[in-house]
Amino acid sequence: MRRLFLLGVYLTMTPLFVFTLIFYQLFLSSQNSQAVAKDITNDKLRAEYAAVPEKTQGTAHILSANEARIEVLREFFARYNSPLEDFAENIVESADKYGIDYRLLPAIAMQESTLCLKSPKDTNNCWGFGIYDTKKTSFDNLAQGIETVSKTLSEQYHAQGLVEPQDIMSKYAPSNTGVWAENVSYVMSRISASL
Repeated sequence: MRRLFLLGVYLTMTPLFVFTLIFYQLFLSSQNSQAVAKDITNDKLRAEYAAVPEKTQGTAHILSANEARIEVLREFFARYNSPLEDFAENIVESADKYGIDYRLLPAIAMQESTLCLKSPKDTNNCWGFGIYDTKKTSFDNLAQGIETVSKTLSEQYHAQGLVEPQDIMSKYAPSNTGVWAENVSYVMSRISASL
């Protein structure tokens, strides 16, 4: 008896459910066609009355590739309270000038000094550049450091085919076991992900 009751409910409810879905679909279709008709009417009004404003998508400021890279670096440096935040534009300009990846200097600075937060005092040297044993290479300011390190990476590394962090490490940090290159590569990929 119970099976007959459930079968009866099933046979009654299934067609009712299907018809409800069909009517709902027809309702949605009619709503869509009314919206299209409304747009056509609005377009006719626009044609008849010149004072009716056209639809606009709003004003959008599109960043150039150069501006986007600068902004990505600024945000990256700001996240770590790095003094390099004010030099993001210098880094991109130097990278373009010397034909190196704009992410390389920030990535090396992260590896060597946590973006200048742990660099030797009064050296303006965030890149561990020329710092070994008791020698400490200093720059007058961060802009000079950016320029010098970029130029050196271009002329003494890239020009010799040392482009990837693994290759650069062989000369820049030769005693390192590979962690240096892994960390630099990782930071470069994080900067890329922000673009």
